[in-house]
Amino acid sequence: MDPLPGDRDDAAFDAFVAARLPHLLKLGRALSGDEQRGADLVQDALERALPRWRKLDDPEGFVRRAMVNRSISVWRKVRRERPLPETGDSPTGASHRDRPHDHELFAAVRRLPPRQRAVIALRYYEDLTEAQTADVLGCSVGTVKSQAHRALAVLRDQLPTFADLEETS
Repeated sequence: MDPLPGDRDDAAFDAFVAARLPHLLKLGRALSGDEQRGADLVQDALERALPRWRKLDDPEGFVRRAMVNRSISVWRKVRRERPLPETGDSPTGASHRDRPHDHELFAAVRRLPPRQRAVIALRYYEDLTEAQTADVLGCSVGTVKSQAHRALAVLRDQLPTFADLEETS
């Protein structure tokens, strides 16, 4: 007996979630600066994607955009961010010890203003082009360039060990 069309869509959605969840959780953490808030961004984006699943041409792009939009909505409501304390190992099984400097880098990224943090997450973590990043954020390519430039300058100042590594490589 053939599955119903909706069943095939549910299976495709489940396969997408299974394949992309760890990556989306990392993006959520990069956007929000926190494991739990990052997981909430992912859950919210997936909840928005499911009813539209059959109509989505680019499901990953839709989910990414939904995560960024939700993150921006939270920034606007809160209006003021407070740095969060360092967390231990993540619930996804990935550890800050996976790479020696990840915890320092994520802590520095977490201290960036929200817009700069989103640009860094999309440009360098998601490896999107400047144009793709501008499209996801709904801004100009020039804004992406200037925000990335400012954020990288701050990160270089905060993380001199990374600047030393860049010079030697």
